[in-house]
Amino acid sequence: MCHIEALDHPLNCPSHLMKLFPYGHATHPQWQMAAGLVLAQLRGYLALPEYASAPTLALLYITDHYVPQAQEILDHLSAELPFITDWSGAVGVGIASNNVEYFDEPALAVMLCELPHDHYRVFSGVSPLPPARSGLFTAHTALVHADAATPDVAELIAEMAARTESGYVFGGLASSRSAVVQFALSGHGNLKGQGAACGVFSGGLSGVAFARDASGGMGLMSRVTQGCKPVSSTYTITACDANVVIELDGQPALEVMLADLGVSLEQPREALARVRNTLVGLSRDADFPNDAVRQRSGQFGADVLVRHLIGLDPARQGIAIADTVSVGMKLAFCERNAQAARADLVRICAEIREELEPEEQTLEVASALNLPEAQSAPHPARRIAGAVYVSCAGRGGPHFGAPSAELQIVRHALGDVPLVGFFAGGEIARNHLYGYTGVLTVFTSAD
Repeated sequence: MCHIEALDHPLNCPSHLMKLFPYGHATHPQWQMAAGLVLAQLRGYLALPEYASAPTLALLYITDHYVPQAQEILDHLSAELPFITDWSGAVGVGIASNNVEYFDEPALAVMLCELPHDHYRVFSGVSPLPPARSGLFTAHTALVHADAATPDVAELIAEMAARTESGYVFGGLASSRSAVVQFALSGHGNLKGQGAACGVFSGGLSGVAFARDASGGMGLMSRVTQGCKPVSSTYTITACDANVVIELDGQPALEVMLADLGVSLEQPREALARVRNTLVGLSRDADFPNDAVRQRSGQFGADVLVRHLIGLDPARQGIAIADTVSVGMKLAFCERNAQAARADLVRICAEIREELEPEEQTLEVASALNLPEAQSAPHPARRIAGAVYVSCAGRGGPHFGAPSAELQIVRHALGDVPLVGFFAGGEIARNHLYGYTGVLTVFTSAD
């Protein structure tokens, strides 16, 4: 079994008080109508006893159709939900909610999280996250939204992870066919001297940092699912120059790749067609899954970063990839594969559910877990208050065979839990920027 990076830490919400997070989603050509539909859903859940009645933090995701109205949407929702003190979110070419995704249509989704004020902090460029061990706020992990156009964004993500106790952050790059916006608004105000903030930002990083508390309670659990299938052995990079791999295991890299793909430059049309569909999996870690493990699982683990091939260098017999590399790194050629992506997504959802189900069950829990899924899943006994799912914009329903198919897989495997998210231009997990992956994070109650 490939190693999957995980995160599990408490947020100090006693488990017997855990409530499900209210959420809502809608599509409509007029944002006011979509917002009205979402607010109606939120108010309906707020009135139910098993749902949180005093949420403080809202996660807001919109499709790029609503970018021109982003500020109006935030202002309207803030006015209609005055008890929400903090907002965070981003734009995506698509957004996600429980059992549904919205692509190429105007839509928005909101989830209201009930967390203690002193156990999270909204951050942005005008109100940055304090450094670790600064004494102001100690972050254990963070939900991060970022703009892909920001210089050195991958390095900034790694720096953000270093500001947390766990070294693990999760989220994604906001994606849009027009302007890229992020939401970050805190009722605690901005840092002195930083000026006022409207809550809608372009560029840089923003999000929510979460603290650890030794008393236990609400927690976070995160998993990465890969969507690519290895098509070669694993090689060691033995010569390279910046982003050009020149040698693999001492052999010319271009020659190795063409042999693995079964093509030749003497038939350039056939060769280029195959190369365009080929990606590379890279690992800077020593625990790159070996060939035997990969052959059994048919997929990479979470420590492997998938990158594009962006060119060939016949003069040096090299291949250019969309990342800098160094001698000693591991590399394997791969391709997108819907079957592997589906199996891996089901697996991580099953892992989460199995880890949350207690060994000894009360009658209430046993009854909830044994009822038909549609009845049993949205229940506090399942110990999942809500979920955030960030998937690659190149995945979604079309990659899985039908509209909303990816979110239907999540719902079938994880249950009918409150969920929001978006389709990103790159996914963030641990301290890395991924591609063609999904990052699923759930808010859980303690045992």
